[in-house]
Amino acid sequence: MKQHWPAGTMISPLPAIIVTACDSEGRSNLFTASWTGILNSEPPMCYVSIRPERFSYPMVKETMQFALNLTTPAMAKATDLVGVTSGRKGDKWAASGLTPCKAKIISCPLVEESPVSLECRVREIVPLGSHDLFIADIVSVAVDDAYINPETGKLDLMKSDLLVYAHGEYFSLGDFIGYFGWSLKKGSDPIVRRD
Repeated sequence: MKQHWPAGTMISPLPAIIVTACDSEGRSNLFTASWTGILNSEPPMCYVSIRPERFSYPMVKETMQFALNLTTPAMAKATDLVGVTSGRKGDKWAASGLTPCKAKIISCPLVEESPVSLECRVREIVPLGSHDLFIADIVSVAVDDAYINPETGKLDLMKSDLLVYAHGEYFSLGDFIGYFGWSLKKGSDPIVRRD
């Protein structure tokens, strides 16, 4: 049996991402967003939805760039703080204890503590209602060495235990269940790994 509720934003969990932005004078800000994700593989594209009244909105609109910084449970308090406070009232970098670091291509800083940061250039802005959708090309990806398997050279994000958001609450990702395509292999019982 299912209850039927009014239309709402019920897809979860979503990534708890810190978005970094800057203006043409080099001033930067950061805020938390969960209305974000991947749009395309070739070329690599993503999006973030931002309310026009947000302090960072005019920064992103002016420079047409931003960075998406993945977060971890160790970053949870800072992630929440930069989402519930405004850059209009002070320096959120200092308040959160997060460290800005130089990006490779865009002028906005990345978050040093983030396991993975995506540098993005906006190609289109779509007004949707409460939010505007910023569609962007991913132009570079910065990966912390701590999450690269030294034997394979591949990214191992399970080491970071990424932070996710679900209806006002934060969670860590949880247990590894299986690799893409494991359901089609012989003996396709779930592979559960608890590191």
